[in-house]
Amino acid sequence: MNIIDSKGAIILIISERFPRYTAYDPLVPVWCLTPNSKGSFHRFFDTSPVSPSGRYVAVLQMPQEERLPQPGEQAVIALIDLHTGTERPIAATCGWEPQLGANLNWGTSDEKLYYNDVEPGEWEPYCVELNPLTGAKRRLEGGIYRISPDGKSIISACMKRMRRTQYGYGVMVPDDRVPRNFGFSEDDGLYVTDTETGKRRLLVSIKEVFDRAQPAIDRQLYAHGECYGFHCKFNPQGDRLIFTMRWFHTEEEQPWNMLMKHNLKFWVITMKPDGSDIHVAVGPEQWDKGGHHINWYPDGRTLSMNLCLDGDRKLKLVRAGYDGSGLSTIIEGIPGSGHPTVHPNGRHILTDAYEQEHVAYGDGTVPLRLIDLKGGSERAIIRIPVGNPGTKTTSALRVDPHPAWAPDNRHVIFNGFVDGTRRVFLADLGGVIRE
Repeated sequence: MNIIDSKGAIILIISERFPRYTAYDPLVPVWCLTPNSKGSFHRFFDTSPVSPSGRYVAVLQMPQEERLPQPGEQAVIALIDLHTGTERPIAATCGWEPQLGANLNWGTSDEKLYYNDVEPGEWEPYCVELNPLTGAKRRLEGGIYRISPDGKSIISACMKRMRRTQYGYGVMVPDDRVPRNFGFSEDDGLYVTDTETGKRRLLVSIKEVFDRAQPAIDRQLYAHGECYGFHCKFNPQGDRLIFTMRWFHTEEEQPWNMLMKHNLKFWVITMKPDGSDIHVAVGPEQWDKGGHHINWYPDGRTLSMNLCLDGDRKLKLVRAGYDGSGLSTIIEGIPGSGHPTVHPNGRHILTDAYEQEHVAYGDGTVPLRLIDLKGGSERAIIRIPVGNPGTKTTSALRVDPHPAWAPDNRHVIFNGFVDGTRRVFLADLGGVIRE
């Protein structure tokens, strides 16, 4: 049951059993939610790992932190009770990678948690609907990347193919079970699963995006390469979504992790949930200048992003309409970094930083940056270690904080690498968020 304040907002109750994180003198209260477990992390900056009631936090726990997972290797999904300060395993999954885990998404209640899994030997990713309070499970067709705000639809690109462009975000299957997309694929693209029926269908193929997007994409430029889907996100209203695509041309017999070879082309595509009204919000001609991490503004019509606008390789916080209109800097004099989210009050942006970005500290620690758009200022409210030995093997093992707002829009969940392992933290920003 939700605990609600006089204004109708959810209240998070934090057990005193969670130890406080005090390193580098954070400007806000911070607790470690996983003090007794290893390899823990939450999904991403655009979904809350906190359950709809505000009581539980869902995290993934890696079986090891030194290498990429092998096909069939299991990770544990754990449930943290914020009221009691306890943690317990609730499921195991083979459908995970080290950046977004098993893509844990809460549905519309604490009784519905969704995640990816795959059966060894079958090697076809599927989605599990789990009641973490009773253990009851239901299998749905296709993988999960994001669930709609009303809990009725799940969208995803092909979880098997994601490793073609970048390690860490999909589902591990044997290499020979990963298809390739030559030309403009008619049988791969953005998929949608109906959570009531459990059935999946191809919502929009990659070919359809190239055919129908406005402004029109020059098909001749991209006819002789390979294109794959990647990120996808519903806006807060559930009436529009983002779908990102990545293209490359190579003579390699088996291309993998092509992002690291610096020859990808990127599109940020938006559309209605029925696959109509397709627009290019940001295309390769702009993204080639440098950029990353798109998200929706609270209004559901505007996108936020880290992007270099002028070819000077200076990353800025920018906005653009869902149709690409009005591309401009959000705030001057404050650089972009990490994974930015515009707070529902419209006044603040919260973001982190990659270990190698210039706003980081150069010692394996990074800031959580709270930017005040009205005041034109920023504060590093928390400094958290992220440097870890795994990145010597592959950058896909990096630890990104991925700060994500809880349902109360006051507390934030984020990742770190503390005392030799991945851990999950919660911070109370009530004292620094202003209307």
